[in-house]
Amino acid sequence: MAAKRILIIGGSGHVSGALARQAVAAGHEVTIVTRGQRAIPPGVTALIADRQDRAALPRVLPGGVVWDLVVDCIGYEPKDAQQDVALFADGARQLVFISTDFVFDPARRRFPQPFDNPHFLTDDSYGARKRRCELEFIQGDTRDLQWTIFRPCHIYGAPSQLGCLPAAARDPQLLNKLRAGEPVRLVGGGHFLQQPILVTDLAGLVLSVIGNPLSHKKIYGAAGPDIVASREYYEIIAKTLGVPVRFEELPVAAAVQEHPEWRSFLCHRLYDLAPLRLDGLKVPNTPLAEGLAAHTEWRLRQE
Repeated sequence: MAAKRILIIGGSGHVSGALARQAVAAGHEVTIVTRGQRAIPPGVTALIADRQDRAALPRVLPGGVVWDLVVDCIGYEPKDAQQDVALFADGARQLVFISTDFVFDPARRRFPQPFDNPHFLTDDSYGARKRRCELEFIQGDTRDLQWTIFRPCHIYGAPSQLGCLPAAARDPQLLNKLRAGEPVRLVGGGHFLQQPILVTDLAGLVLSVIGNPLSHKKIYGAAGPDIVASREYYEIIAKTLGVPVRFEELPVAAAVQEHPEWRSFLCHRLYDLAPLRLDGLKVPNTPLAEGLAAHTEWRLRQE
């Protein structure tokens, strides 16, 4: 594939950093938009701007450039998506928006969950706001822009913290607690099913839209190849550490009442990867046991 001109809104975070590094390694010309508060991936051109300052992004973008691909990794509010449409409907050939599987009403899911299940959250939660972002592309005047939306489930891999389910989600003390023999406290005992996706697999999936017309105006679930009970995720980490693991069950009803923000975690999160395969995209294929062991070992090296 010939080198493409790629703009990543973000570029130094968990997903955006992995995407930038993978795009550079593939030989693409990569520009990122960042606030400059984290290390810049090598080989990229960095534009310094705060996304929340609506005038800042258009001010730093080079004039007259038509990007082959724009990836918005940090769009959280409808105004972010509105800005994407305004800036790139005529200023890019393709655009990927990173959404979330939290857009769905957790009480009205199907198994596996299709992208067009009509039951979305409508409150002011993270998932509901992401859904309103999606609607800006679905209903907006995107003209000839080829846009694609991905809804990742739990994303793991360096440099993120470990943990996929409350009350041990993204817990910076998780390794210490496991080594100390403390039980892992999980809502529902960790029996909710999910498909964690390795961050580098997600990056490869995003880049595979380049030049693919079948991904135009498509929304995909982005998940890993393995369906596991959430507790198995922690068992893999404990095995890598060489320690036993115990679980303490937190009752679901009490957890939801005390932490309504946890609702989207507390359901089975299952997806069919066939739509990715049928449209010729790069299907995530890293086994969870392999990817999570490597993630754990990376965190150990940081101690």
